[in-house]
Amino acid sequence: MTASGWIIVGVAAATVLWAIAAYNRLVELRNRIANAFGQIDVQLKRRHDLVPNLVEVARGYLQHEAATLEAVIQARGQAQGAAAAARTAPTSAAAMGALAVAEGALGGSLGRLMAVAENYPELKADATMRQLSEELTSTENRLGFARQAFNDQVLDFNNAATRFPALIVARLLGFAPAPMLEATRSEAERAAPQVRF
Repeated sequence: MTASGWIIVGVAAATVLWAIAAYNRLVELRNRIANAFGQIDVQLKRRHDLVPNLVEVARGYLQHEAATLEAVIQARGQAQGAAAAARTAPTSAAAMGALAVAEGALGGSLGRLMAVAENYPELKADATMRQLSEELTSTENRLGFARQAFNDQVLDFNNAATRFPALIVARLLGFAPAPMLEATRSEAERAAPQVRF
């Protein structure tokens, strides 16, 4: 073989090795996204498990607020379904969008439940209700940290998948950009609440 033949073989071998390394890096980053979502999933399960207990304690005091309690239970069911779908595809934009919408609805209904509970001094004073409220607040904080870690992993993956020359491997092998988890999805949700007296 001539010198130019060896050079061509060397360049081809280097290109193949680089492509393998780029592919492995993208797979590793995609797996880190799945791991980060697993941490979110743990906190979502904890949150979803707390909701029925919270509703059950409140049910005895809030007999006239059945619609609020039912809204919380319905939102919980939808959030559990969305979490199950997202668990199977943590890099799917549709699954993450549905999860964000469902969790937003659950958060809103829980907020309404807590606002209604403020009007019932006996319920506010109930030790179990206080404990569940504190656990829910703690879970929400953990969920916030887990979402931040997930978004950090998504950023790393998206950066790696969109940088040249790894972009070539990402496009050829179907590594699509992963979606970030967003707390709000519209300008209306981002607007500050209006307080009027």
